[in-house]
Amino acid sequence: MESGNDMKAANETYGGFTVLLKWGTIISAIVAAIVVVLIA
Repeated sequence: MESGNDMKAANETYGGFTVLLKWGTIISAIVAAIVVVLIA
């Protein structure tokens, strides 16, 4: 079993990962839209 401190650290790491994933997805979609507009 994980101790309380390890679980807290894991939750903080996961929270940071989800924020990066969210912004990475948004930025990738914007870049893809710009590329499509430039090609069209």
